[in-house]
Amino acid sequence: MVIQENMTVMEKLSILSDAAKYDVACTSSGVDRKGNGKDMGNTIGAGICHSFSADGRCISLLKILFTNECIFDCKYCINRSSNDVKRASFTPDEVCSLTVEFYRRNYIEGLFLSSGIIKSPDHTLDLIYQTIWKLRNEYHFGGYIHVKAIPGADSELIQRLGFLVDRMSINLELPTAEGLKTLAPHKTRKTILKPMRQIQSGIVQNKNELMVYKNAPSFVPAGQSTQMIIGATPENDYQIVSVAENLYDKFNLKRVFYSAFVHVNEDAALPALPGGPPLLREHRLYQADWLLRFYGFKAGELLSEARPNFNVLLDPKCDWALRHLENFPVEINRADYYTLLRVPGIGVKSAQRIVKARRQAVLDFEDIKRMGVVLKRALYFITCKGKMMYHIKLEEDYITRNLLNLRERIPIEATEGGFKQISLFDDVNFNPQPNIVDQAQSMFGQI
Repeated sequence: MVIQENMTVMEKLSILSDAAKYDVACTSSGVDRKGNGKDMGNTIGAGICHSFSADGRCISLLKILFTNECIFDCKYCINRSSNDVKRASFTPDEVCSLTVEFYRRNYIEGLFLSSGIIKSPDHTLDLIYQTIWKLRNEYHFGGYIHVKAIPGADSELIQRLGFLVDRMSINLELPTAEGLKTLAPHKTRKTILKPMRQIQSGIVQNKNELMVYKNAPSFVPAGQSTQMIIGATPENDYQIVSVAENLYDKFNLKRVFYSAFVHVNEDAALPALPGGPPLLREHRLYQADWLLRFYGFKAGELLSEARPNFNVLLDPKCDWALRHLENFPVEINRADYYTLLRVPGIGVKSAQRIVKARRQAVLDFEDIKRMGVVLKRALYFITCKGKMMYHIKLEEDYITRNLLNLRERIPIEATEGGFKQISLFDDVNFNPQPNIVDQAQSMFGQI
């Protein structure tokens, strides 16, 4: 461990912002809090994240570690105690000053604060609490704050911190207890789940209090989330999705984040991953996560012990549809909302538009195309006015071949039979890696 003394704040910022890059925080805030006219900053419902919010704005957080010193020696972590890296620690006032000055310069809209463990979990979380208390009460910062809580810290500290922040998260680290035992022996599933349960109970209790006392302080109003590393341990996709489903059901989490394992340490217990971080796998898990949260799918529908991993060529929803062709085609003008959600190419927004629009008129393919339906996927699974868009066969191999066809994006018979190719189906090269369009469609539910 290389501890640097007499560092400037900017030198610390360089080290501790780089050290925070493996903590995922790309999320909407979920909080709507207007400025009070005296303090600095506010939080609006559109959200705070590292990229684009739901309303199209590009927004950002100051994302830093309080310290990259750590008493733990997790094998996958760049900041583990056995690594010979530059170490730095902020003071509470330095974090407050950076946040306020960055906000005044319009660089950020909020703070994301995580930390290594210095001395003990209690000591670390107490420093974080002092920081956030000063930021709220002495620096009068009213913007968005997301804090990574420290497993094993005193429950009273977590409780007090929860009344100061907007969102709190506790890293699950790895999908299973066996994985933790192998790669992070200083951590246990019990110490991680205990504060998660405390935060969940606090949120529920606080909501009940707010119904009676409107001016009562809010406890973690944007909810809690967690993060797990994917690919460092041998769990399959079915295990990972099942763990996420369990967390949503039992802890009412806002988000589960999946972080593709990055090989930053040389250790015999870590996988080699010659192909680099499993980014496509991470992408498939995020798509599946969206289906769990907004589309009504269960983990057991998407995968099973017999089929434990996602299809690398097709997104999870499309893969499910091809394995359940007995449910298709779906008539756009009659199917209920939840049935529409199961059609590849129809997302949450387009399904809502369809249900609303068909009260006034009978819809055709051009109508639903204008509503945002991705017809290049949906046309194999839907009818409008009782007819499919083209004469196609409802067979798994046939549809799969057409979806993955390198040259055409419409059924082969459509061109052979004299159908006119519309611009929606321009030729594209197939790339199994998710492109920016796939990522955007996944983010906004158009899958």
